[in-house]
Formats: sequence, C-alpha cells, structure tokens
Amino acid sequence: MTRLQGRGTALWVKVLLALVVVLLLAALGVFLYLRSLTQPAGGGPYTLEVKPGDTLPQVARTLQEHGIVKNADALRFVMRQNGTAGSLKEGLYDLNGGMNVYQVADKLAGPARIPTVDATIPEGWRLKDIPPILAKAGFDAAAVKAALNDPSLSPYTAGKQKNLEGFVFPAKYEFRVGEAPKEAVREMVTRMNEEFTPENVAKAKALGLSVRGWVTLASMVQAEAANDGEMPVIAGVFLNRLKDGIALGSDPTVAYGLGKNLPELDRGAGDFTKDTPYNTYTRQGLPPTPINNPGQAALLSVLNPKRQMADGRDALYFLHGLNGKIYVNHDYASHLRDVARYR
Repeated sequence: MTRLQGRGTALWVKVLLALVVVLLLAALGVFLYLRSLTQPAGGGPYTLEVKPGDTLPQVARTLQEHGIVKNADALRFVMRQNGTAGSLKEGLYDLNGGMNVYQVADKLAGPARIPTVDATIPEGWRLKDIPPILAKAGFDAAAVKAALNDPSLSPYTAGKQKNLEGFVFPAKYEFRVGEAPKEAVREMVTRMNEEFTPENVAKAKALGLSVRGWVTLASMVQAEAANDGEMPVIAGVFLNRLKDGIALGSDPTVAYGLGKNLPELDRGAGDFTKDTPYNTYTRQGLPPTPINNPGQAALLSVLNPKRQMADGRDALYFLHGLNGKIYVNHDYASHLRDVARYR
C-alpha cells in the first residue's frame, strides 16, 4: 500500500467515525427531545370534564392547551402503548401540570369523578314542597312533579293512591348532575324502602298496621311533634285511640285535606267540620294516605310507642303547652283542665 492510499483509508475512517458520532448525537438529541415531551408541562390544577362523544385526540389537545401535557401526540402514543386509549369515561378528572405524561395517562385510564349536586328534603315536607327544592339543584321542576305524581314508582303506592306522598324519604342526597328527574325520585323512594325491613314490617303488623298504615300514622306523628322526643308519646296516644275506636282528631290531617298549611286553618270558618277523607275529627281511623313524608325518627316512634302514663293508664290525649311542654291525659276532663292551664 502506498503512503497516499494509507492516508486515504485513514481519512475515510475519520469521516466514518465523525458520521457515527453525528448520528449518535442526533439520536441522543431525538431521544432527549422525545423524553422531554413526557415530562411535566408545568401548568396549574385543571379539572377535565369528559362529555359524551369526546375523543382522545380532543382531550389530548385540551390538556396541551391547559399546560397539563407538553404534547398531545405524546399522550395519545403512551395511552395506545398502554392499551388504554379507549378507556375514557364520562365525568371529571382532576389533573395538574406537575404530572408527567405517564401519570396523566394512568389517571385518564382510571375511574372518572362523577359531578354531583346536593339537595336536602326536610322531614315532614309534603310532595308539593319538593319540586322547588330540586329545581334549585338544577332539575326541571315540572318533570320532578310528574315523577312524584307517578305512584307506580313504589309498590306501596301503585294502585293505592294517586302519588308518592309518604314514600319519599327525607334526607340529604347527592344527585348526579344531569340525572333524569324520575331517577332522582326513584332514588328517594328506594331509600324509603330501606326502612321497610322484615323486622320493622313485623312490628307494624303486630300493632295492626300495614306498611301504608304505619307510614300514614308516622306522617301524623311527624306533623304533630315539636321534637323527636315527643314522637313516641304522640304515637302512643294515636295507637290507643285507634284501639279504642276514638277519632284521632289531628289538626294536620284536616289541613292536608283542605289543601292548606297548618297555620292557615280557621276554626271560625268551619274548617274542622268540613268533611274530607282526611278530617280525623269527622271520620274514624287513619286518613287514606300519608299527609307528608315522615323521617326515620317518626317511623320508629310508631314501632316503639309510649302508650301508658306514669300511673299505668292508657294515654288518650296530648296537648302542647305554651311553655314548650307536652301534657298527656287519659280522660277528656283532665285534658280540658290542662288546656285551660297551659294554652
């Protein structure tokens, strides 16, 4: 080999080595660039809402725009590689720009947080009072009213009364945003049904009450009692009167039958002598349906009543005094005496 040929070979080796170095540096640059796309984008907290019809490309672009991922394609690539590209669910995902793309991908592959709205149904409120409450939570009031007037939603009202009065459990609820009004009402009815355990139904039966009779009496107790502590006493009085065939004489039933609120009753106008199916002064026994939606305390008070006075006699009359106390008597003369003293 001549000196010239040797120099030529050495030159080609140098060129080749330089090319290799350039390629390695380029590959390293590409690797570092691609790796940088998976690192936190640095944006702040962001709650992603996935709606029906949203796709991964749309979601990825949204997250890039809000600084949650650096590159939308990088997120799509990672989720395809993980086999989770089709895992998006409707709902909310709480994210932040401190997460890397793998953490974001894992979060999107997990369960979504369902947006909810709170609504509280107070104890003793009537069906007519419920639509405005749910309307404030975003429901259509007319649709709620229609569902509440659908007795088929409860086995205890279907074919027995014209609506769900008494069988909507009063409580605080978390409803899904966008939930159908009928489903929200069904949820409240289902919660009420949980009170009708075999043990509780057996207790009611032992008192001579069907489930509907039990709920109806509980609604009267709910309307009459000033507090939970009075409920067993009032329940005992009503049960004793039912046993002895004495008219129950409950003002709230009269008001319900006339479509009035209790403070609107007018004795001088003859409200208490107007005969309706709910007037428990003019008619014996329980009214045909509950008069409100009783809570658990009222329901249980009927099953665990306080029926006897301190002297062992049956309690047949009760009176709320102006001093905030309740007075119970066995005979009408003693009841009238307490009326004169305390009201």
